[in-house]
Parts: sequence; structure tokens; C-alpha cells
Amino acid sequence: MRGFLHGLTAAAMMLAGAFSAGAAEKTDISITRQPGILYLVSHVMETQKLIEKRAEADGLPGVKVEWRTFSGGGAQTDALLSGSVDIVNTGTGNLLLLWDRTRGKVKGIVTNSAQPVIMVSRDPRIKSLKDIQPGDKIAVPTVGVSTQAILLQMAAAQMYGDNQVHKFDANTVQLGHPDAMAALANQNHEVKSHFSAPPFQYLELKQPGVHEVVNSRDIIGGELTQGTFFTTTQFAGANPTIIKAVREATADAIDVIKKDPKKAVEAYKTVSGDKTSVDDLLAILNQPHMMEFRMDPQGTMKFAAHLYKIGTLKTMPKAWTDYYLPEAADLNGN
Repeated sequence: MRGFLHGLTAAAMMLAGAFSAGAAEKTDISITRQPGILYLVSHVMETQKLIEKRAEADGLPGVKVEWRTFSGGGAQTDALLSGSVDIVNTGTGNLLLLWDRTRGKVKGIVTNSAQPVIMVSRDPRIKSLKDIQPGDKIAVPTVGVSTQAILLQMAAAQMYGDNQVHKFDANTVQLGHPDAMAALANQNHEVKSHFSAPPFQYLELKQPGVHEVVNSRDIIGGELTQGTFFTTTQFAGANPTIIKAVREATADAIDVIKKDPKKAVEAYKTVSGDKTSVDDLLAILNQPHMMEFRMDPQGTMKFAAHLYKIGTLKTMPKAWTDYYLPEAADLNGN
């Protein structure tokens, strides 16, 4: 965690010179995401070239989008700060940390998903977080800063008091969701619990002996943004048409998902190579709260308040609009 934050501080010092004022808008852009159906909006955007179409309609023809998949949010934010990608699509915690450490030079564009994430376990002893012992391993996408890791901190504070906020930190190990699902399927693997994400959590729950321990809605008391497009303010200032196109394409993709889930799932399978059947994926989308693909931030100020209280954020935002671009200010976020 300390190394991660040190890297953010160093990278922030380089951001001011990352883009030259007055330059022509980029037409070759790169956007990241993580594995899973949480990022279904991006799969629809990619297969239907929605950003490219919107950019052309807005007066910027010839846009080409490279989509890159990373196993965790930490690698995505490193890529953004190094300038090797232009926009990332990952969780609320990473956005808040970068906004804070870069003194507002990284901000959100628009959100795209607010589905629940579930911690599962194949250990029959672990029925709730109260059953976690020092030797138990919990897989999370990025130790310390992923949505799942922060949720565990919030749960620890709720259960044991603020002075025990890091109680579960030592239990967490960093594994991408596909690798964590494979670990759960291996009876000899030391990792027996996984704070997962769709579709992996539902596929894991089909494995013998795997059961739900806790989910994000239990901890945060409602919906929580899982996927957010964000970028540097320098990139946003130099590329207003791209920023507008990303927001418009997000709305278009959500519309496709709502109207034709089968088409959206087929896009996911095409891009991800996931072997899960279309019928099984549609059944996953029919799980409670799984169609919460939405553009307005949800639960993000609760995350910010937690991170500020424990000292991870040095600045407490006054409102969610502090860490989103002005182009998002009309959304009904929280």
C-alpha cells in the first residue's frame, strides 16, 4: 500500500507536462478494463464501435479505440499515470486515490455499473466475516486499494471499531478474478475465499461447497459504483470530443443492454472469450440488482468518507462532483 501511494505521488509530479495545450485531439486512444461482466458496457461499446461513431457524429472522424484488459485496478492506474493508456475503467477506490494524490488532476468521466460484489468461500467454517482467522486467505483484485479490499476495511470498522479497520488486510492476497476462481476450484489451494465480482461470483457459487459470506450491499447499505471511466484532466481538456463521445457511447451501450441483454452478452463472449453459455450469462443478469448498469455515481461519497477517516485520502471531497469532470455534474450521483 505504501509503495502504491508513493508511486502515485511521484507520478502526479509528471502529470502537468503530460499534454501540451492547444494540441489537436487524439484519434488513437486506449481504454482499459478488468475481466468480468461488470464491464459489459465496455464490451458493447467495443463490438459496436460506439465511441468511434459518436466521435464522428460530433465532428471527430477516424477515431480508433484500443481496448486493453488488466487483471486489477492498480495496474490500470499505473498505466494511466505513466501515459501508456488514456482512459481507465475500474473501481471507485482507485479513482478517489488518484484524484487525491494528483491534487485533482485525475477525475471521473461517467460510471457504467453498480452491481453487487460478493465474497464467497469454500471453507465450511467461514460463514461470516466473524469467522475469519489470521491464517485465512481472501483473494482480492488489488491488495489495499481495490473495491473489495476497501469493503473489507469498512466491514472491519463496522464490526470491531475504527481502530480495527485494517483487521482483514493481512488476510488479503492479490489475484485476478479468473485466477481466484481457479484457486477456489482447487481443493489443495491455500486460497479458500474470494471477494469476487460478476460473473465469477455466480459461477463460483455453483461449485460444490462454495457459499456466500457477505456482499457489498450488506456493507455499504445499497448500491455501489463498480465501473467508472476516468482520465487525467489534461487529457480531458485536450480531448473534449472524446470525453463527450465516451459519455454518449456509455448511454448507448446501457440502452442496448436494457433492450437486448442477449445481444450484449454475445458481445461480452466475443470480446472476453468467456466459455460460459449465453443462457447462463443471461441467468446471471437476472440475479438481484445485476441490471444496475448506470451512469450516475452510487455510494462513492461513503467510500471517500471511509478513506479520509483512515488517512488514506488527505483531502475530503465536499461532493462527488469534486472528483468527476464538469461534464458529469448534471447526473444524479452520490
